[in-house]
Amino acid sequence: MQTSNQIPGPPGHFLFGNLAEFKRNPLACMIAWQRTYGDLMRFKLGAKEFYLISHPDLAELALIQQQEDFVKIYDANKPNGLALILGQGLVTSSGDLWRKQRRLIQPVFHRSNVYTMLPAMAAACHKLMAKWDVLPPDATVNIADEMLRLTVEVITQTMLGTSVLEQIEQIAPALEMSLRFAAKTAMNPLRPPLFIPTPDNRRFMRARRLLDELIYGIIAQRRANSAGNNDLLQMLLDTEDPDTGEKMGDRQIRDEVLTIFSAGHETTATALTWTLAKNPETLSRLKDELDKTLGGKTPDVNDLDRLTYTKAVLEESLRIRPPVGITLRKVAKDTPLQGRSLKAGDIAVFCIYNMHRHADFWEQSERFDPSRFLTADKRNKAYMPFGIGHRHCAGTHFALVEGQLLLAMLLQKYDFQLSGDDLPEMEMVVTVKPVGGLPMRICRLGSNSAGN
Repeated sequence: MQTSNQIPGPPGHFLFGNLAEFKRNPLACMIAWQRTYGDLMRFKLGAKEFYLISHPDLAELALIQQQEDFVKIYDANKPNGLALILGQGLVTSSGDLWRKQRRLIQPVFHRSNVYTMLPAMAAACHKLMAKWDVLPPDATVNIADEMLRLTVEVITQTMLGTSVLEQIEQIAPALEMSLRFAAKTAMNPLRPPLFIPTPDNRRFMRARRLLDELIYGIIAQRRANSAGNNDLLQMLLDTEDPDTGEKMGDRQIRDEVLTIFSAGHETTATALTWTLAKNPETLSRLKDELDKTLGGKTPDVNDLDRLTYTKAVLEESLRIRPPVGITLRKVAKDTPLQGRSLKAGDIAVFCIYNMHRHADFWEQSERFDPSRFLTADKRNKAYMPFGIGHRHCAGTHFALVEGQLLLAMLLQKYDFQLSGDDLPEMEMVVTVKPVGGLPMRICRLGSNSAGN
């Protein structure tokens, strides 16, 4: 059997490995490395060894068939990456705690329950459109920021029964800074610990305090007045341990709420941002479907089932620009993977971005083609915008319904045009985002608009 040092990879500095190159643009590195060294390659960040995995067969093998050998990275005594901000929420926790929390939270995202949230989702979109309707004709806005505000309103209204839009000017930068910090530290073994007051550490601690004040404030407000609520927050407050009868503490509730708040808006906002920037031909066909199916009204559950091209556009957008570009696992023990040996303690990086463009599964993979999702079913191991295996995203159906609804409402009422000739470059800040946002001109269409 080949050993890990026979797995190909780029040469690096004797002390820092490939850290300098990787820090400049992690996503660009992973795209280039896969093309040069193949679907299983190695690289080093400092003294730490990483494996970049870019083939869906290898991901299926590791994350489904050998899942006990590839485990979530979490150390309560030394949190890293997203755990620095999310604590032991559903995305970062593992073992018995994760299984318990997953069983508790999953019912919130059942199909029937998600459909009851459509009015709240639509109301959030109407609020955004009312703001846009008083802008000058052909006004330019940063669509990335606007979609973030929209999805923040959706997630807080549906999951927490409140609105934080009045505080969004403080919340958005704090969340952005926290996620950037988490992403930057997740794969940097040389980062200084938080107790060292570097400028970055101080900024992160301030941002985390602001988010803590927000979430703990929402929890305290609900504890004081819980009548008539039937959302995620209330479920977390009401649940009792079946063995001890104890209720969940505020710290664990905070971790779960902040996880849902962060993951539940960031990914959908990013997906909508990239989708609205698609070519005019694609959006023209989508609008034809909206006109014929909806005739200007806000879609209901039955309408969403008939908006097949709208859903295909969203799904193809999730393929070509997956909001979550990678997922990480620690190699639990010396483990064979397709004839090669991965060492215990090293980190496996599963590059969803590369898998979504892999030539073995996608013809003309760089081409945006929603018809892929109108015929052959690609929603398998080669398509994983919400992950695969037992750790796949609990909110998959929520995100798809929300994305389809908001896309249908916005495109019935507005034209969106890039303010420049080209799309911005991509950067990976937990999600794959446009560098500097995405300025677009929005033009109100005729009187046949959504919500009439």
